[in-house]
Order: sequence, then C-alpha cells, then structure tokens
Amino acid sequence: MDNMKLKKIRHRKSERGSVLAAAALGMLSFILAVGLGVDVSHLYLAKNELQNAADSAALAGASGLNYQSSGIADATDRATKAMNSYQFENTKVVIVPADVRFARNLSDFDNGTDMSEGQAAASTVAPDIKFVKVTTPQSPVNVAFVSMVLGNSLDLWAEAVAGVSVPLNQFAGYLPVSVVCDATCTSLVPKQMYTFRGGPQGSVAPGNYQILAIDGSGASDDRIGLASGVKNIVGPGGYVDTKPGVSAGAVRQGVNTRFDDYASQLDPINFPPDSNIKEGIDFEEYSDAKGRKQPPSNDGVAGRRVVLIPIVKASEFSGGRTRVQIDHFGAFFLSSKVQGGNGGDLQAEYIGVGVVVGNGEYDPTGTTNPGPPITKPVLYR
Repeated sequence: MDNMKLKKIRHRKSERGSVLAAAALGMLSFILAVGLGVDVSHLYLAKNELQNAADSAALAGASGLNYQSSGIADATDRATKAMNSYQFENTKVVIVPADVRFARNLSDFDNGTDMSEGQAAASTVAPDIKFVKVTTPQSPVNVAFVSMVLGNSLDLWAEAVAGVSVPLNQFAGYLPVSVVCDATCTSLVPKQMYTFRGGPQGSVAPGNYQILAIDGSGASDDRIGLASGVKNIVGPGGYVDTKPGVSAGAVRQGVNTRFDDYASQLDPINFPPDSNIKEGIDFEEYSDAKGRKQPPSNDGVAGRRVVLIPIVKASEFSGGRTRVQIDHFGAFFLSSKVQGGNGGDLQAEYIGVGVVVGNGEYDPTGTTNPGPPITKPVLYR
C-alpha cells in the first residue's frame, strides 16, 4: 500500500514541469491576444482618423466647384490645403494636386475615365464636373505589441468622393436682407452690383430699408444673421417679415466679420473670416486661385464672401407691408466691407453662375429656384 502511494507522489512530481509549461504558454497566448487587440484597435482608430481627414478634404474640394474652369483650380487648392493642415500620427499627411481627381459621374472613378485638374479645367469640360475624389498617400502606422505578426508598421491610406447636390430649393444660411427686382424678376445681370440694404434716403417703402426679420427682429438678430446666415428655412414663394430701420451698426458689425473685422462680442471662432479678405475685387478675381489675395489674421474659411440673398419684387413692399413674398434666391459676392456711419446703399455683385454653398435642402414638392443652380457639397463615398 505504501509503495502505491509513493509511486503516485513520484508521478505527480514529474507532472509539475508540464503544468508550468502549459501555464506559461497560456499566459503568452493571452498576452499576444491582448497585444493584437490593442494594435488592431489602434490601426482601426488611425484608419478612421485618416478617413475623416480625406472626407473633409473631399468636401472642401467640392465646395470650390462652380461649373467653371476657375472652380477646378479652386477645388484642388481647397482640397490640398484642408488635407495638408491635418496631423496624422504626429506628422503631416501631404497630398499634391495629382491626388485630387475629377469626374462628371460617380462611375467615372470606377471605370478609369476620371480626370486630372488640367483635363477637368478645359472650358468644354468644367461645366459638367460634379465630383471630386481625394486619395491620401500611404501613411505608416507603428505596431507596438505584435510586430512579429504584423510587422513593425502597416501602411494605411484613405480615399473619399464628394460632389455637388441636386439644385436646392429650400435655403438656410442666407442673409436677412433683400435685393429688390422688377415685376418679372428676370433682369438681374451677372457682374453687376445690386443693393441689399438701402441707405437712409433709399427706403423701398416708408421705414423699410430691405432688412428682413427672419430669426428675430432685434439688432442682435440682424448682427448674427449677417455674420453667419439665418437658421429658418424658406424657399421661393415663402413669406418673411420685414424689419424697419437702417440698423447701420448691426449690419456693419455682422457683414464685416467676413472681412476679419470684429466688434460687439462677435468672434472669429464662431464667425470666421473669409480666407481672402482683399477688398475692391470682383467675383472673378476672387475665384482665380492665382488672383489678388489678402489672408486674414485669423483662421479663414473659403467662400464666406459668397452669400445667398432673397430676391423680392418691388411691389411686395408697397403700402408699407410688413410681410413679403420671396420670388427666389440669388448668389452674390461681397466686394468690400461696410464702412462706418449710416452710409448709403449697401451693394453686392450678382454672381449669375452656379455656386456651391453649405446650407439648404431639396424638397421634391417645393418650387424650383430659377436661375443658375445653387447646390451644396455632399459626401458620396
């Protein structure tokens, strides 16, 4: 009996080494699994981060399209600047114009008929360009725990396609002012200046100087509405309230944020300036990527001087009406900031070509907005 016990004890002692080896192997497998999970999670987050940057660059590029050759250059410039200002893994991810491609249709990117900047900028091609594709270069991401499995680093890249939406017919972000037109509202001429707020002697009706009370009727509402655009959505045929008075101070303070001029608690974080604040230029010079430029002292946003303004028939203001019907919306360019004092008429250049803006939507049951298409940038894939 004692011999049997001794044999069992000796057998158990001989198994101690194998248990220790199995435990060590299990612990190693556990550590590798945890390390793999950490590295994969890091790679996943890095990929998402890179994809977000590509998405932003593509949207920035699409915002520059204007159905003209100048829009192709502007789209390339905006896309590369947006991407090249992005930090990835503590280094910049740099793209060049060759990484930005253009197409008439989404399928062009799949069948190889997409175009370079030079090809898309041809005068016969640019009016049909609706999509922008951004591809980032291969960017290495370090692998910390399982380099023996995945290697010391993995190269990640991302691509994104953005383009213009269908023409909008419901708008937000427009200025709470109005341009007055004749009985047919078809006489606006591209490159000409039009009054969007009358001076002290320029009322369209007693006490009415073309200012609209969209988000509110106070001076603060005017100031914020002119600095950032109004929130309430309306389309052609919609009715809005008018606001009496010149409101010189509020109008000046709101408009001038777009020229990097701030007052009355407005700030460049919530109301950024345009990326080009050069005064006395027209829309063609502004759109030219190599044209006359003056950068702001604060971080600027391209397109802030391109604004939507409701166009209202003069007859709507007759009899001192306080509620008017919008005929349609037009895109205008702010050539210069508003000077001090009550001043005279405030004017903007009627653009008269298709533009891409950041606000609005399409209502299939709504009235079509006449004139050149007004669209917004949309991320497609």
